[in-house]
Amino acid sequence: MAASTGLNDDGGNAMLANPMRLLILLAALLPASVSAAAAQTLDKVASSQTFRIGYRHFAPPYSYSAADGQPAGYIVDLCREVATGVGKALKLPRLNIEYVKVTAEDRFQAVRDGRVDILCEPSSMTMSRRAMVDFSLPTFIDGAGVVTRGAPVKGLEDLAGRKVGVLKGTTTEETLRTTLGQMHVSADVVAVNDHPEGLKMLAEGKLDAYFGDRGILYYLITNSPYAGKLALSDQYFTFETYALALPRGDQAFRLLVDATLADLYRTERIRDIYARTFGKFPPDQFLNALFVINGVPR
Repeated sequence: MAASTGLNDDGGNAMLANPMRLLILLAALLPASVSAAAAQTLDKVASSQTFRIGYRHFAPPYSYSAADGQPAGYIVDLCREVATGVGKALKLPRLNIEYVKVTAEDRFQAVRDGRVDILCEPSSMTMSRRAMVDFSLPTFIDGAGVVTRGAPVKGLEDLAGRKVGVLKGTTTEETLRTTLGQMHVSADVVAVNDHPEGLKMLAEGKLDAYFGDRGILYYLITNSPYAGKLALSDQYFTFETYALALPRGDQAFRLLVDATLADLYRTERIRDIYARTFGKFPPDQFLNALFVINGVPR
């Protein structure tokens, strides 16, 4: 867990015209039992004056620990915007942000059990996960690709008889195993603890291929000593829609989170936030469409 930082009331931006009005209106429309549950996160934050952001130690470029040990990444930056909105909605002169490290295995349990208020990393929305947590508006669209030594693969059938690494405990692992089975492709799937381990095993010849989200793999390969040895396939083998994971049934908090994201998507501010992580590399057609579709009017 990293040290807390302060978020001043005059920091951030005037994203929400009158967020508390939205929360009051929603509460009035909900049954009493649901309204009580919906106020839970905001009540806790108001009482503790602390907002707990769950992040991954190594899931760049979306969520990771930077060289100075501080949380960084595109999705972490989005959650800092959410924290600004929470502070303004609750009229707190100062809101502390507490960063809590989570893993690929325990991240959703951390939300469910109340260890974090919001999960800020590349979480793919699935129906099975919605049995445990709620999700915000989408934050990113990515897809799985395959890394190999030398020539890239053109299809999953090229993996027959080969050792294929994948990050354990992820939808990517589930998708790889299911798809290979459906295609009757016999491959040895090896679950690894983290992406750097998988890419290192691939570069050393212990794996024949590595399967994972293209955005993460592209970033890691580009910033690794293996850049000239490894090739990432051009093909998307899956599409993954990322979103912020939130406590289930907490509709007032979810409304505030969605309103913050929608306001960002309607303005150029989202491109400024994007550029902090991705530099001059522009958003692709899928991400541009995400901004347009989810820039929901107030």
